[in-house]
Amino acid sequence: MSNIKIFESKKIRSAWDETDQKWYFSVADVVEALTDSNHVKQYIKRMRLRDPELNSNWGTICTLVEMNAADGKRRQVQCANVEGLLRLIQSIPSPNLFFYLLLCAKCANFSSIHST
Repeated sequence: MSNIKIFESKKIRSAWDETDQKWYFSVADVVEALTDSNHVKQYIKRMRLRDPELNSNWGTICTLVEMNAADGKRRQVQCANVEGLLRLIQSIPSPNLFFYLLLCAKCANFSSIHST
């Protein structure tokens, strides 16, 4: 199941993984929503350079998930589940952080209800 979440008028691509019973969110979409950066890839690159622990665990935190791109084609996108996103957003100074934590909590609650 694929879905788009809206966060302060920003679209965040998401997908439900039946095997893991977890939501996965596009890392680039989340970073863009929290930072209002016009250069999300560069922001993520600098964020990883500033946080060596995040960088060394990047492959564990992020996984490739097939999602629709802006051009409508299906592409592999770096995504993270709720736990991974909580780790990522620790490295992002943002006034929007509290509202995003609420979104994560709602999705985590949905995941636990959905798996029962």
